Amino acid sequence: MTNTMGNQGPVLVIDFGAQYAQLIARRVREARVYSEIAPHTLSAEQILARRPAAIILSGGPASVFEQGAPKLDPALLDAGVPVLGICYGFQAIAYALGAQVDRAFKGEYGSTSASICAPAGLLAGSPVGQQVWMSHGVAVTEAPEGFEVLASTAGAPVAAFQDQGRRIYGLQWHPEVRHTPLGQAALENFLFQEAGLKPDWTPGSIVNTQIAAIREQVGSGRVICGLSGGVDSSVAAALVQRAVGDQLTCVFVDHGLLRAGEREQVEQDFTAVTGAKLVVHDAAAEFLHHLAGVTEPETKRKIIGREFIRAFEAAARTAAPGAQFLVQGTLYPDVVESGGGEGAATIKSHHNVGGLPDDLQFELVEPLKWLFKDEVRAVGTELGLPDSMVWRQPFPGPGLAIRIIGEVTEERLSVVRQADAIVREELTDAGLDREIWQCPVVLLADIRSVGVQGDERTYGHPVVLRPVSSEDAMTADFSRLDYDLLARIAGRITGEVPAVNRIVMDITSKPPGTIEWE
Repeated sequence: MTNTMGNQGPVLVIDFGAQYAQLIARRVREARVYSEIAPHTLSAEQILARRPAAIILSGGPASVFEQGAPKLDPALLDAGVPVLGICYGFQAIAYALGAQVDRAFKGEYGSTSASICAPAGLLAGSPVGQQVWMSHGVAVTEAPEGFEVLASTAGAPVAAFQDQGRRIYGLQWHPEVRHTPLGQAALENFLFQEAGLKPDWTPGSIVNTQIAAIREQVGSGRVICGLSGGVDSSVAAALVQRAVGDQLTCVFVDHGLLRAGEREQVEQDFTAVTGAKLVVHDAAAEFLHHLAGVTEPETKRKIIGREFIRAFEAAARTAAPGAQFLVQGTLYPDVVESGGGEGAATIKSHHNVGGLPDDLQFELVEPLKWLFKDEVRAVGTELGLPDSMVWRQPFPGPGLAIRIIGEVTEERLSVVRQADAIVREELTDAGLDREIWQCPVVLLADIRSVGVQGDERTYGHPVVLRPVSSEDAMTADFSRLDYDLLARIAGRITGEVPAVNRIVMDITSKPPGTIEWE
């Protein structure tokens, strides 16, 4: 499904299995042009039915001449829609048009020097040489008939080409990664100079488009919103409030899995800013009851998703009788990770998009489901939400339940809640709230280790710190925290939380590890 935004059709990123497909879409959006990802299994007819303003063919792990490799329908190149191929997409264009594609006599991986022989069109403004990021063992050795060769490298005789008459372009390297310093310039040349698009994808345009869409979907119906206090639900609620006013009732379900002070922040800050009607529903006992004895991560998530909806239904009967619509702060990465879209693998279920009961009593309103996190923050600022809310670190809907490895109990929640509060306070004092994307604090509840505190032997739990840096949670790297800061955090947790006697740090990137442990 395409959700057309702005005043022109979307730029469709056709995913050939690339690890960077989402990143390509992000870079296009950074140029203020709306983009979406679509699977390569769509036919040319299906792709063109979405009325794309331009098409970008992503990279991928296959070789174009191998049996079973994704193929490009030449009809897509004859439709008059501007097309840019990247890596595998570049090779797929050449192969579909009968050019020579063969195993590179020199595979190239990582930073590579490219010689620019024609700094025009796609590469207008480029110096005669630039560093690019390569990842290929197959090369185009001869450009298709009528194409101009723009660049070459040691392992790719044809590393970039274009046919401006047919509006078809290609790059062997990856312009979407920061390791290609001039990559964004090439993407913008394609979008603006060659495809003739306009940069109309702005926070203001997103707000206006979504307000109109919400009003069309909801009409005069009553709406209930699950407010968690996080960035996503707060921005979603503020958008709906702006669209339908007092038709909206916000319900804050206290499931007992929150961090310290979160209920108070929601009750005070959000209502003060938006003026929205807020009802607090205390369901902590019910959630703990249903989570008793459960240790499997996906089961936890599905139970919480199910009970979350049940709590809403209970609250709605009194707070918003007759409500037909439920607002959720689902984001684009949530949809992708939960297997949304053909060919996408389920990494984990998000309670926003997975684990909902089949007999759901509401129609979902998801005004953020096509947005990445940085876009959500920009929309929040556009709506006038304070920085304390807009720049709050992401916190999962299932709460601390998925930061306890093992059964969820009141005692264990207290331990991880205290440790988390210490970490958040220290990171804020160090001025790192915008630098660090997120810092889950994970309790290894079923593991104990020997320690010594106050000259006495202890048998306490380890706590894992997981500080990460990221742009949108699709990929992440661990944050390199100052050792003195880590020492303060470790000293405070082991000194102030009696059940904990050991602090460790997770230095795994994503991939291979997800940000949350469960």
